[in-house]
Amino acid sequence: RFGAVMCCCGPCAMYRRSALALLLDQYETQFFRGKPSDFGEDRHLTILMLKAGFRTEYVPDAIAATVVPDSLGPYLRQQLRWARSTFRDTFLALRLLPELDRYLTLDVVGQNLGPLLLALSSLAALAQFVIGGSVAWWTVLTIAAMTMVRCSVAAFRARDMRFLGFSLHTPINIFLLLPMKAYALCTLSNS
Repeated sequence: RFGAVMCCCGPCAMYRRSALALLLDQYETQFFRGKPSDFGEDRHLTILMLKAGFRTEYVPDAIAATVVPDSLGPYLRQQLRWARSTFRDTFLALRLLPELDRYLTLDVVGQNLGPLLLALSSLAALAQFVIGGSVAWWTVLTIAAMTMVRCSVAAFRARDMRFLGFSLHTPINIFLLLPMKAYALCTLSNS
């Protein structure tokens, strides 16, 4: 719809050779804070394409095979790389956002602000539990509401109710991924 998918996944992405040739030098010499960066290449290439004025589009009937983690350790390492990539390339994309649709700006901000709000809500719940022995209903309601809003927006935009099931991911997000994202933010320069 917008011609600006913010991350074309590695195994699913296809680029015109002429477009890639224009950006190959920038793509192959990724640096972050003065150090070579060797993760998040798919997101980085997508941002470079958008900055150069190309469209990036989603093709719903595309099929691709990929290898996915089959145990917790590799899954968390993958999520750590993805979190670093998201944070790093969000900084790169911020200059690009004024040229794109407002919904994409909202999406990029939400990808970063959403986890921050979820982390603050979770820390508030933990503090309430430690201090008072219970968690206030409004804290649980806030977390549930944030989850349902995000899943509902995705379901509405995709016109697919299955996105509501993503709300089941919230406990994994709170107890595993948020601490890992905090670590990723503190170690952005690591590769």
